[in-house]
Amino acid sequence: MSNNVEEKILHGTTTVGIKAKDGVVLCADMRASAGYFIANNNTMKIQKIDDHAGLTLAGGVADAQNIVDILRYHSNLHRVEKHGPISIHSLARLCSLIFHQNRGYPFMADILVGGYDTEGPALFNIDMFGSVEKKSYVTTGSGSPVAYGLLEEEYKEDLTVEEAKKIALRAVKAAIVRNIGTGDGINIAVMDKDGFRLLTEEQKKAVIEL
Repeated sequence: MSNNVEEKILHGTTTVGIKAKDGVVLCADMRASAGYFIANNNTMKIQKIDDHAGLTLAGGVADAQNIVDILRYHSNLHRVEKHGPISIHSLARLCSLIFHQNRGYPFMADILVGGYDTEGPALFNIDMFGSVEKKSYVTTGSGSPVAYGLLEEEYKEDLTVEEAKKIALRAVKAAIVRNIGTGDGINIAVMDKDGFRLLTEEQKKAVIEL
């Protein structure tokens, strides 16, 4: 792909996923940028797939949205046919298959799939080549080197969702401060035994000062 085309794709900038002992936290900034041009300052990079699962988008927004639609369709189909929610691992494998089938005209996206199923919390990273990696914590996008610095220092095996929320928000906030492509607010979602929920502004501010 030429640099000219790359510059025209709306890029997601910093997304973070953390698996805690009682759930999964997904966090992302709200800016979509094309190079250093701010294309949209209110981009929802966290998407609900089902009542128990969600994902984050980094990369080409149109490509990533297409993947979201396919995953939602298959997740709903599974609920109807199997009378229960699809596993998070199966969603990650399906996402990998979508990337792999389109490798001739690859989707320019990097996806984090997370959720809470009968096996408990699970978090996966799927890159544009279809590689699937199970993760305890992960960050994608142009601000990820900054976010990784904080995650590697703060992550512990027995984190609770409450602790993970604070670390995820701090990691994305750090990227916003230091990365020119990241910014315009933060969204954060939790997936645990009570399902998927996006935090309100008040709930976010109760965790850290944004």
